[in-house]
Amino acid sequence: MSVKGRSVLVCVLALAVGMLLSVSPNLGRAGEVYRIGGVFAVTGPSSFLGDPEKKSLELAIDEINSRGGIDGRRLEAVIYDTEGDPTKTVLAANKLISKDGVLAIIGPSLTPTTLAIIPLAEKEKIPLISCAAGIKITEPVKPWVFKTAQNDMLAVATIYEHIQKKGIKKIGILTVDNAFGESGKEQLLAQASKYGIEVVQAEGFGAKDTDMTAQLTKIRSAQPEAIVCWGTNPGPAVVAKNVKQMNLKVPLYQSHGVASPKFIELAGDAAEGILLPTGKILVAEQLPETDPRKSVLKGYIEQFEKRFQMPVSGFGGYAYDAMYLLAEAMRGSNGDREKIRDALEKIKGHPGVTGTFNFSPEDHNGLGADAFVMVEIQGGKWKMLTP
Repeated sequence: MSVKGRSVLVCVLALAVGMLLSVSPNLGRAGEVYRIGGVFAVTGPSSFLGDPEKKSLELAIDEINSRGGIDGRRLEAVIYDTEGDPTKTVLAANKLISKDGVLAIIGPSLTPTTLAIIPLAEKEKIPLISCAAGIKITEPVKPWVFKTAQNDMLAVATIYEHIQKKGIKKIGILTVDNAFGESGKEQLLAQASKYGIEVVQAEGFGAKDTDMTAQLTKIRSAQPEAIVCWGTNPGPAVVAKNVKQMNLKVPLYQSHGVASPKFIELAGDAAEGILLPTGKILVAEQLPETDPRKSVLKGYIEQFEKRFQMPVSGFGGYAYDAMYLLAEAMRGSNGDREKIRDALEKIKGHPGVTGTFNFSPEDHNGLGADAFVMVEIQGGKWKMLTP
């Protein structure tokens, strides 16, 4: 072959290789691998959320790969630590899309960080399955955005049903000053009259505040029969300690945002007697054998604790469920993001760690009231309360 002929052949081969390695906006980076993005608060104040989520995503991907992957293709996780910071979350999500060529993104861990990247997910048309709870994430529905955490509307209803059964009529509320707390406050105020409850005092606190006695003093003056605190650690643990220090003799309810062993660790003996709604994962052993999700929960708990040598929390389950929902939607898609999105929206009766998911064009959370149970902290452990 002449020098000219070899040069032409080299150019043709280079072009072919370049075409094979190029990233389609609607496919993963590599033909043999489907890349899945993860954005979690692995470190920082919200690491009690993000660390188990990261671990659970890795666990789910390894389980799926051990069974042959998706349509014969292996899954690969590309995970970035957001530290719970919205700006870092946006940068990470941009990197996952533009550099890493992921098919979908799981996370973030928090409502504020999720809201920060929703416009990007919608613009780039990439499926986003959040692990945060705020109702504004999926209401109103955004075509490319789903979530696995139980929303605060359901959480408030669960708390209020318990309060109503106790005959309590007047409550004080204390909510964190961020998107999660604002969403919770809206639901606490909006649903109160339905349950015959009056909110006699509403106070707020900063996510990094270390003392809430001023707010609790105002609440005490309004003479509530119970207090509801809405936030994520460490603030709610501070509230628990202040309530104990002030000797407030009324029930203290917390949101599902503290449903992890970390809260009990932070609050110490002040956690005793606190009531909150949580997914069934924290009380899996206490569920009746007739519960259809007990085997799913026990399987996840066993694998997680065996691999990571640490107790599970409901937060890790959000990422675990997200990956299995995504896997179901990815089958037969050939990596087409739009097909994955459409398939997610059609998933029905999917038994997850968090609940049974029934997505629809009108509901991108897909969970019902049975995703929650009420628990009381007794002796440093979770005790499921009878309905």
